[in-house]
Amino acid sequence: MGTIYLGLGSNLGDREATLMKALELLTQHVALNQVSSIYETEPVGYSNQPWFLNLVCRGETDLDPDELLAFVKGIEAQMGRVPSFPNAPRQIDIDLLFYDDQKIESENLIIPHPRIGERGFVLVALAEIAPWLAPPLNAKTIKELLSELTDSEQVRKWGNVSSIGSKTF
Repeated sequence: MGTIYLGLGSNLGDREATLMKALELLTQHVALNQVSSIYETEPVGYSNQPWFLNLVCRGETDLDPDELLAFVKGIEAQMGRVPSFPNAPRQIDIDLLFYDDQKIESENLIIPHPRIGERGFVLVALAEIAPWLAPPLNAKTIKELLSELTDSEQVRKWGNVSSIGSKTF
């Protein structure tokens, strides 16, 4: 089984319910071990849109990285995400942040996610559940990357994820 970290975000509709539904759907192929708090964050790249709710989760899966990508893209489509312009408002966004300690660069997939070090909303949530984690080929931990972030992006704690199915986090 591969250990994975995923980032989830939503800024349309009932954002919190959308995140909970996405986590529930993920459990079809991912054994969720830990879920960060939910953080409300200002949009990045295209600012004329509602703020996001974001979280990060850690889990294990038997899917290989390409299968996992197809699975999460299927969840996004099932939940109403439609192709649009970069950084557009979206019902749900699920990013593959890490897959074990693999470094993957293909036409469809880059792991670790190429913008982790630039995204306060990802680093804050990752630092909550895995501050010691260091991206492959990087000597710095998530906690160190977060301390070096100079972006002015606002990240504020929204709340906690209490349970998914019968598992309490």
